[in-house]
Amino acid sequence: MNNIILHITAGQGPKECQWVVFRLAEAFRKEASALRLSCEIIHDAKEASASLLLSVTGKGCETFAAERTGTIRWIGESPFRSRHKRKNWYVGVKRAPDFDDIPKLQDGDIKYQAIRASGPGGQHVNKTDSAVRATHIPTGVSSISQDQRSQFANKKIARMKLALIFEEQKEMELSRSKQGLWQQSRELEKGNEVRCYEGHKFKLK
Repeated sequence: MNNIILHITAGQGPKECQWVVFRLAEAFRKEASALRLSCEIIHDAKEASASLLLSVTGKGCETFAAERTGTIRWIGESPFRSRHKRKNWYVGVKRAPDFDDIPKLQDGDIKYQAIRASGPGGQHVNKTDSAVRATHIPTGVSSISQDQRSQFANKKIARMKLALIFEEQKEMELSRSKQGLWQQSRELEKGNEVRCYEGHKFKLK
C-alpha cells in the first residue's frame, strides 16, 4: 500500500505558527478521511509544535500530498495575543526526507538503543522497552521515537527524525547570511501558497 510521510513545520515562525502546525495536521486528517485515506500523526505532538510528521496511506496519497506540499496560509486572529494586528500566518509542508537522501548519514554510523518510553505520550505510547533512541555516533546527535507500537516502527521513525535534523541543519547553513534569511522568509511568507484556511475551524478558503 502506498505511504507518504509529510513534514509540517512552522520554520522560524512565532508561537502562532506552531499552533497552526498541529491544527493543520488535524485538518489534513479530516480531509484524508473524506478521501478514504489513512492519516495519522506518527509521533506525539503538542498543541503548539514547531514541526510534526504525518503519515498518509492509501490509494491516492501521492496526489493528496502533492496538493498540500508548499506554503500553507492560515487567516485568523492570534490565539495568544488578542490585540495583535497580524492576521496571516504561514507554515510549510513537504515530504519528509528519506534517510538515504542525506549523504552525511550512513546506517553504519547509527547506534540504536531500546529504551522505556517516558512522559504522557500519545495515544499509542509504549509501556514497554519498544521505544528507540537513534544516535549518530560521529556527531552525537540523537533522536527518540516512542509512539509506535513496535520497536521496528520506532526504529524507522527515529531514523527519519535524524534525517530531518540533518536536513534542517543544512538549510540553516544555507541561510546564515542576512540575505539568505531574508530570502527564506520571503519565500515562505510571500510565496504563492498552495492552500489557505480560515478561522479556528480551519475552513478551506
